[in-house]
Amino acid sequence: MDGIDTPREASFATGTRLFVGILAVAHAVAFGSIWVQSAGLIGPSGILPAGRFFAAAHEHLGSRAWFEAPSLCWVFGAGRFIDVLCGLGIGLALLLLWGFAPAVCLALLWACYLSLVSAGQAFFDFQWDLLLLESTLVAIFLVPWTLGRTRRPHDPPRLARYLIWWLLFRLMFLSGVVKLTSGDIAWRHLTALTFHYQTQPLPTPLAWYAQQFPEWFQKASCAAMFAIELTAPLCIPGPRTLRHIAALTLVAFQVAIALTGNYAFFNLLAAGLCLTCLDDGWWRQVLRSAPGRAAEPGQARATAGRPNPTVLRYFAAFSVGVTFFEAAASVSRGAAASPIVRAVAQTLGPFRSFNTYGLFPVMTVERPELVIEGTDDRLDWREYGLPCKPGDLARRPSWVAPHQPRLDWQLWFAALEPPEANPWVETLCELILRGDPAVLGLFSRNPFPGRPPSYVRVVRYRYEFTDAAERARTGNWWRRTPIDFYIDPVALPPDPR
Repeated sequence: MDGIDTPREASFATGTRLFVGILAVAHAVAFGSIWVQSAGLIGPSGILPAGRFFAAAHEHLGSRAWFEAPSLCWVFGAGRFIDVLCGLGIGLALLLLWGFAPAVCLALLWACYLSLVSAGQAFFDFQWDLLLLESTLVAIFLVPWTLGRTRRPHDPPRLARYLIWWLLFRLMFLSGVVKLTSGDIAWRHLTALTFHYQTQPLPTPLAWYAQQFPEWFQKASCAAMFAIELTAPLCIPGPRTLRHIAALTLVAFQVAIALTGNYAFFNLLAAGLCLTCLDDGWWRQVLRSAPGRAAEPGQARATAGRPNPTVLRYFAAFSVGVTFFEAAASVSRGAAASPIVRAVAQTLGPFRSFNTYGLFPVMTVERPELVIEGTDDRLDWREYGLPCKPGDLARRPSWVAPHQPRLDWQLWFAALEPPEANPWVETLCELILRGDPAVLGLFSRNPFPGRPPSYVRVVRYRYEFTDAAERARTGNWWRRTPIDFYIDPVALPPDPR
């Protein structure tokens, strides 16, 4: 009989186990992705050195800096300890995947990742970073509180499951609501997808093909997106059949997004959240050819090591209360202006674990791109290439998710703003002129491999996808038009010695 499930009617051990496994994989990918970039981004000689950031924070805020930027780096430093955090995070993710002391692993993963996000400054302020932290914190109450390896299926407490569903609801529903409440005409007129595929930060090769569809198809796709984001989340707490349909629809939606855009581990994690909505009866039907893989309800409920119910109730009440007002503030100016909401946001915001969500509330209708060029004679300018950004017009967009090239991403945002809003771009130019190996390691092509150039400049171009006829004629995936000089030619000051 359809209806809201109770512990006697259904168990959710299989979906929960898969979600925790996906969470472990997302952590391993996230820590590994950061590890290979951290030296150039936030290392001692990087673009935004973490050590310098913590020192400045302490100088200006005193002891309050520990709460404004919570991080283990306050205790262990921000030099080599960044590498320790990344290695420790990968190790803990593997232990979690193996099922060893899952609650302890999740708590430590949350602390390690929060430490990196606090240290990362502008390069670590993405919605999937927030989603990973909040998912990890809530998942502590989904898994057994044991110190050994968990071998038997574990049906999570109903209240913990509802917390995960509440997170999924906010993630999906708010993504639709903020598009409507932002007042952006592209969403109101359903024209956003007529240019989204080419203006999004890191398109995949399939985005070029998606851009070629006619306008009526793009508008229909936009309407379907709104239908999914605004209706499927409402079915999550509903009858069993509707909940399953909604969960599978949202998983398919995440797959479609991932096919046309590189959004790090966001789609993987969002799909994992959806799997917690599928009960063990559904999994037994799907895995009928492999009996025993999905937990029997009685077996799942017999698992020991459930979280302390009093702690879970207090956490749930606090979490739902805070995130409800955060969500209200994201769609209502009146709620956002409330002194209580502002006070809560200022207090809990640095921990990035009680969040509001909503990607692309306002669309970028054009794609400005920053291209870094170097020269020795101010005549022959040669371009530096980044792993996943448009540069060479004939270069095909790449597949890179779940890895996130964070410099590529941040340069996309910088191109939308004036240089004064992104002083780190000037720092990047200086480090290129100095030939810093960690920073040069973030580039896929260095046109001056022997020694640094004498001058560097940053040119802002407008990039667009070619159409089918132009690509057939030229072989180019992109066309571009110069806009202005983002940073005029600069050189290192003369050595005073």
